[in-house]
Amino acid sequence: MDQIKIGKFIASCRKEQGMTQAALAEKLGISDRAVSKWETGKSMPDSGIMLELCDYLHINVNELLSGERIAMENYKEKAEENMIALQEKKDQATKDLMKMELIFLAIAILTIPVHFAINYYFPNNSNTGMGHLIVIAGIILFIIYFRKHYEIRLK
Repeated sequence: MDQIKIGKFIASCRKEQGMTQAALAEKLGISDRAVSKWETGKSMPDSGIMLELCDYLHINVNELLSGERIAMENYKEKAEENMIALQEKKDQATKDLMKMELIFLAIAILTIPVHFAINYYFPNNSNTGMGHLIVIAGIILFIIYFRKHYEIRLK
């Protein structure tokens, strides 16, 4: 998926409907800066508002994700391409999260023996900071795990 192409497509569809960025943002309940970021290719619309956005722009989700109008004979092909691209993006995000988890786990595991060795060989040395490092790594691992497996919803 080409974010810049999608952004230009959103801008052109919005202009076809005679809307400003502010008007579209107000209808979607978001800031006009978010719409500006979409249109410049700096970010993508959240999946939770894609259907509503498509309704206002009189397009479908496949056209939005393709960044162009789709003829009916190419519709199935483009839909498959978009699904593959979304799955690849999701897989990459999962891999990146796993790498980060492994790094923090390695830090936590490697610092524990160092902490015990320092306390064993230098029992009067209480300000090494290793205990704090272990606690911080543990908290970060907990937060990553919590965000990965639980969803927080505001009412």
